[in-house]
Amino acid sequence: MILNVENLTHGFGDRAIFNNVSFRLLAGEHIGLVGANGEGKSTFMNIVTGTLAPDEGKVEWNKHVRVGYLDQHAVLEKGMTIESVLKSAFSYLFEMEEKINQIYDGMADATDDEIMEMMEEVGTLQDLLTNHDFYMIDAKTEQVARALGLLELGLDHDVTDLSGGQRTKVLLAKLLLEKPEILLLDEPLGALDLKMRKEMQLELKEMHERLGITFIYVTHDQEEALTMSDKIVVMSEGRIQQIGTPEDIYNEPQNAFVADFIGESNILNGIMIKDKLVRFAGVEFECVDEGFGENMPVDVVVRPEDWYIFPLSDAAQITGTVTSSIFKGVHYEMVVVANGYEFIVQDYHHFDVGQEVGLLVKPFDIHIMKKERVCNSFEGEMIDESHVDFLGCHFECLPVKDIEPGEKVKVVVAFKDIILHDNEEDGTLTGDVRFILYKGDHYHLTVSSDWGEDIYVDTNDVWDNGDHVGISILPEKIKIIKVVD
Repeated sequence: MILNVENLTHGFGDRAIFNNVSFRLLAGEHIGLVGANGEGKSTFMNIVTGTLAPDEGKVEWNKHVRVGYLDQHAVLEKGMTIESVLKSAFSYLFEMEEKINQIYDGMADATDDEIMEMMEEVGTLQDLLTNHDFYMIDAKTEQVARALGLLELGLDHDVTDLSGGQRTKVLLAKLLLEKPEILLLDEPLGALDLKMRKEMQLELKEMHERLGITFIYVTHDQEEALTMSDKIVVMSEGRIQQIGTPEDIYNEPQNAFVADFIGESNILNGIMIKDKLVRFAGVEFECVDEGFGENMPVDVVVRPEDWYIFPLSDAAQITGTVTSSIFKGVHYEMVVVANGYEFIVQDYHHFDVGQEVGLLVKPFDIHIMKKERVCNSFEGEMIDESHVDFLGCHFECLPVKDIEPGEKVKVVVAFKDIILHDNEEDGTLTGDVRFILYKGDHYHLTVSSDWGEDIYVDTNDVWDNGDHVGISILPEKIKIIKVVD
């Protein structure tokens, strides 16, 4: 074990960045830490590198591990050459040599016991120098520079004239010369164009396999995480949503957020009729999943490449019309409307817009997920028989006869019964749209209220992430349930 993170909790103001996050990093692993912008990935790096103290929890490094850190904002000092930057990686070794000289200078006035202690310290420092090939600095500099293609530029090249990708290579080379056992890379390719990003992804991947260095790689780019990582940590809403191999994350997402965030997906509401039989989009499909119970609400995931699309025939499980077709270089990406639902379909064959087609999916390509929730549920308190307090506001409700004012209650509201307004003044309270999930025939939104509580909304209206909205609920849509101690 190299790094142990336990019960990490941290926030800014009322907003939780991490909420009880725990995981371990083992030697040789290449972990991709992935999440949307603003999910706290860089904050995590600041905590594990010790530049920021967490509110709660602990971060424990193996004390013998040497760590290298490449910040997304790292810069190279103007006027330096590639060679001077690379040799600056050995500055700590020169400091060790200087310290050895100082120890020898201090021996003149030392006692025999003090000299023995000094010699032990000298021996330790000399071992470190030997292990880091102190006397082969020029050879090591040339070796690493050649591995990253920097010799082609010339080691006397001024770093201010380098491209973004070249600067990243120089910074990586400097880190490698420090012989880290783990590299922490915080969005290192964020400033590069797409072509250069792809090239650097492959180079970093090969470097990991060749050198066996442990990586933590922070990115908001899902494809980059899939390409770069042996193991992916998906973060959202201050929590680790899933940890697994790229194959597990892609093929077996644990919830709708992961399925939507990693790759493209068709995510729809479904009913698990019984083991190995699910209904969605008005059709029953055989699947391979078991253990969800009978007639239970579930989320269903079908990846776009797993649909078979063909001209109308009896083999079709569902029929529809192509409404969009875009050539993506390797395949066509089409939208097919069937039974009132939109399906994204990727295939090597082209079908014209307006063409009627059949769709088929095999049982093992249907992934079933347990629903995290089926309605909104809030803690509340009765004000009087027709008013209830929840979400930090007073709401009117239908008269309730058996609950006294001041009693604690559970307030239940269906997703579809939350009303959003463009004009925030039209709502009882306001909030910000934070997550948008398309479910084939409607959008499922997560809205963070004024008080930081999540409200879940089903709507056919189109909203953008970050929209500030008014929120209201009609009295007849509020269900009050007495809390029994």
